[in-house]
Amino acid sequence: MNSRLFDSSLHASHCARALSIWTKRALVATLTVLLPGIASAQTYPAKPLRIVVPFQAGGSVEPVARLVAQKLIAAYGRPVVIENRPGAGGMTGTEYVAKSPADGYTLLATPSAFVMNAAIYNNVSYDPVKDFDAVANLAAYPLLLTVHPSLPVRSVKELVALAKAQPRKLDYSSGGVGTSNHVAAELFGYQAGVQLNHIPYKGGGPAFTAMVAGEVQLMFPAMQTAMPLLKSGKLRVLGVSTAKRSPFFPAVPTIAEAGIPGYEVNSWTALFAPAGTPAAVLKSLNAEVEKGLKQPDALEFLEKQGLEHPGGTPEEVASMIRTENAKWTKVIRTMGIRAQ
Repeated sequence: MNSRLFDSSLHASHCARALSIWTKRALVATLTVLLPGIASAQTYPAKPLRIVVPFQAGGSVEPVARLVAQKLIAAYGRPVVIENRPGAGGMTGTEYVAKSPADGYTLLATPSAFVMNAAIYNNVSYDPVKDFDAVANLAAYPLLLTVHPSLPVRSVKELVALAKAQPRKLDYSSGGVGTSNHVAAELFGYQAGVQLNHIPYKGGGPAFTAMVAGEVQLMFPAMQTAMPLLKSGKLRVLGVSTAKRSPFFPAVPTIAEAGIPGYEVNSWTALFAPAGTPAAVLKSLNAEVEKGLKQPDALEFLEKQGLEHPGGTPEEVASMIRTENAKWTKVIRTMGIRAQ
């Protein structure tokens, strides 16, 4: 045999063997990475789940979180515990979840303040985009510009006129610095050209109670918080924060059409997991939440709360969070809202 042909054949044989070995090793390495995720998804959940609500009990997030917990219990047959971890406008509980294992057993149910705090506080230890994986968008709702009945105003224009006549004499409550009702009120004052006095409370529940009791004159509560008292006359609503009127209160104007052009605050409650949670686990959670919240009893509950269920895949919710984060970072910095 020609020696050159022999050498060439031998070289080709060695190359084929080396390629085969490399391919096997690459396959083993790939499976080593993927199999834990595949296995965890197949056995998930193997133990109880926790949904952390980063506010005190009684706020607007908790009823939705409990509804989701009920649906996950029914779907998985495992306990789902609601854990309130209030503090720092929602940051304490949020940071806790960010540092939890990315295994799908510790979740975060949180409102729009999730993307606002990072622009307001200097010491936020989490990034709402990088440190969390989106699971589901649970509820969307407007905030309501409400005033105590003792306040002699019945429209947005009358409120603005009174606030201009009495700078920093009108107090508004919020669930804490950086919460959506805080930012909504600051945006209102900024665009209306008035100065309001902020009274922060430790959670939306206490803040709303203070407004109803007359300790403060106004607040921007979530619709589901305010609905039970609207018809009783214990508070007066002047406008909704969204660009369109709410289907639940079609007679109530938007704040934009009532005198503050361009005003818009869209509020939501969403479910998150720590970044790095297996995609299959996120997909499973999303599927069960979506299925559960579309059931008749869930839809009836949400409607009574003045809530709509936007739905969406984890990827779609993640895109929404990136958009919201960019928007509110710009707005908050423009207005100069900072934690004291």
